[in-house]
Amino acid sequence: MLEIAPGSPAFFNVMEIRNIAIIAHVDHGKTTLTDALLRQTGVGEEGVSMDSNALEQERGITIYSKNAAIEYKGTKINIVDTPGHADFGSEVERVLRSIDSVLLVVDAQEGPMPQTRFVLKKSLELGLKPMVVINKIDKPAADPAKAEEQVLELFLELGANDEQSNFPVIYAIGRQGIAKKNLTDDSKDLTPLLDMILEHVKPAGKDMENLPLRAQPFNLGYDNFLGRLAIVRVYEGTLKTGQTVFVKKPNGETRNGKVIKMFTFKGLQKEESTEVRAGDIALVAGLTDIFIGETIADSADAAPLPAIAIDEPTITLNFLVNNSPFAGREGKYVTTRQIRERLEKELEINVGLRVDFSDDTAYKVSGRGELHIAILLENMRREGYEMQVSQPQVIFQDINGVKSEPFEEVTIDTPTEFQGAIIERLGMRKFVMKDMQLHSETARILFEGPTRGLLGYRNQFVLDTKGEGILSSRFLEFRPYAGEITKRAAGSMISMVSGKTLGFSLANLQDRGTLYIKPAEEVYEGMVIGNTSKGDEMSVNPTKGKQLTNMRASGTDEALNLVPPFTITIERGLEVMADDEYLEITPKSVRLRKQFLNESARIKAKNKA
Repeated sequence: MLEIAPGSPAFFNVMEIRNIAIIAHVDHGKTTLTDALLRQTGVGEEGVSMDSNALEQERGITIYSKNAAIEYKGTKINIVDTPGHADFGSEVERVLRSIDSVLLVVDAQEGPMPQTRFVLKKSLELGLKPMVVINKIDKPAADPAKAEEQVLELFLELGANDEQSNFPVIYAIGRQGIAKKNLTDDSKDLTPLLDMILEHVKPAGKDMENLPLRAQPFNLGYDNFLGRLAIVRVYEGTLKTGQTVFVKKPNGETRNGKVIKMFTFKGLQKEESTEVRAGDIALVAGLTDIFIGETIADSADAAPLPAIAIDEPTITLNFLVNNSPFAGREGKYVTTRQIRERLEKELEINVGLRVDFSDDTAYKVSGRGELHIAILLENMRREGYEMQVSQPQVIFQDINGVKSEPFEEVTIDTPTEFQGAIIERLGMRKFVMKDMQLHSETARILFEGPTRGLLGYRNQFVLDTKGEGILSSRFLEFRPYAGEITKRAAGSMISMVSGKTLGFSLANLQDRGTLYIKPAEEVYEGMVIGNTSKGDEMSVNPTKGKQLTNMRASGTDEALNLVPPFTITIERGLEVMADDEYLEITPKSVRLRKQFLNESARIKAKNKA
């Protein structure tokens, strides 16, 4: 009898399989915990993280769901790390359909947060039995017992059945790679957590290998050589390289395809495989037009697997060619055709995105939120693209003859001294306070209101709470239109000339509002260089120098005291821009500008409107 060496690809293919996803609110420690599991099982290295994308590492958040696999006690455990931010909620939903259990990670200090509720609700609805990890128990204000109690309350509130409510709990310090069954236990590694996974997650695909093939993609990837890739869960049968398969849409419509290459996961690495059996997760190449939720089968008569719903976008904006006076200085890809090709490539993998290419002058791009769009724009500028975008607008829908708009649930943690200003401002933006809990000197306030009211608010929130508040939001549903919203918008400070800014001029202008630029920066006519505190638009000359004379007097040569500028980033720009402005984005710069650069042209356009 042929013996298979442990650790070899063949050994990985005959092991029992467990499939889990790690879910949590943003920054509760999912990725850190996953990295620690990879290191302990010998397939991860110090300093190598699941968050491999440069943007993820800079921001400290997970943007894209990722697959990894570890081996423990002769069992292969497929792990999917999911995003924690509401804008990427559709990624989480799809992943949950492909696995058998979830590790719900909750911060021992913060307790359950908005995204905790969202991901847990989806898990319970799908009949999954979550396991709970109370993480960061070493934080100074950590209260694991209280966090566990709040998690149980959340389970019951979301309608968990008796079996789901009787969840196992592990206490962990993710960054130290330590897990404990009881708080008083002495532990040096994550063995208790790994044992809990083997005990509570049922083996995947057991006794399903001999059935006819049925597999389903839950995510997409792209490779420059292999084209579109499908990340699939094989539910029944075996999928083989070179196999001709039938791809079925949820409505039963069928087409043929051929599997060219397949990869399974080992650690964070992809490993080529000739066959993938029931229960496993694999990357499949060759099915060029495959889409999420379709069924891959070996027979045209196979019943399609239940469809996977993709969340609809909530905001839209236009992508245009940059036509400012500085156009083409920094970008490598600046034409309409190049922008179109890049957006078409993005649509291959970014399933939450919609693009309308019907107008050649402005492509209408719709996404799940400001962060969703900002991440796309940031990736494009880093690749050398140059473009300008219009102000984001909320998408309205007609539901049963009623004009409807997206609504959000907003959770705010703030020092109690700032709660009055927050309630007042959000009240003006049509938000209704649903709950408030006071804990010593901090308040947690729950609001519901239209997404429109949240656009442009986050920056104001930072100012109102002096940077000490935490704002989290999640999409609820489309509800009837909430009416006009009054926002005390700051007016724009617009440069009336082109040239280099001077410190003398900026020192005088900073008293009129907030500046976005620093001295010796190039500006052009119609560029927005700051905002005015009184809310009126103002044309200014930031290049004006001090008038020189032969006379000297005491006090005339005082040092300039310039306040550091409020630097415009993509996200800040999307928040503060007015509806008659564009955000100009290049590989090196982000600028705000008026759509009509000349003042008389702006006046004419206003009168016409």
